[in-house]
Amino acid sequence: MMDTQVITKFKINKPAEEVFEAIVDPREIGNYWFSSSSERWEQGKTITLKYVEYGAEGVIKVLEIKGNKKIVFSWGGEDAEETVVTITLKELDNTSTIIEVNESGLKEDDPEIVNKMIGQKEGWVYMLSCLKSYLENGVSDLRASLVF
Repeated sequence: MMDTQVITKFKINKPAEEVFEAIVDPREIGNYWFSSSSERWEQGKTITLKYVEYGAEGVIKVLEIKGNKKIVFSWGGEDAEETVVTITLKELDNTSTIIEVNESGLKEDDPEIVNKMIGQKEGWVYMLSCLKSYLENGVSDLRASLVF
């Protein structure tokens, strides 16, 4: 069985430190992604993420953190569909960062693999769009606007 992955990249016109902090700081995440994060993301921690609007809650396990460069976590274990998300930040200069999200662990023999890959890609493009809007323009009301 092969490991299938979804990769999404964006350029955000902010330094890597600001992008990194927006992800790991629970005071910031509610402005563009989840409603809340139980605590600051640090290596070895288990974090509870909530989407009040969708009545959803999930748990991530933070596997690796390299300040302003890399965040690795696993999620979906409670549904026996665990995947690993690797977020890498590459600062181009003091004013812009390339953020790459790589979600791996999707199983290619899953009959729903294409729909799951499209769904995950859609989700990451949306999350990164909200993150970019938040960091570059202070827009904090795009989060949870997707209609299912």
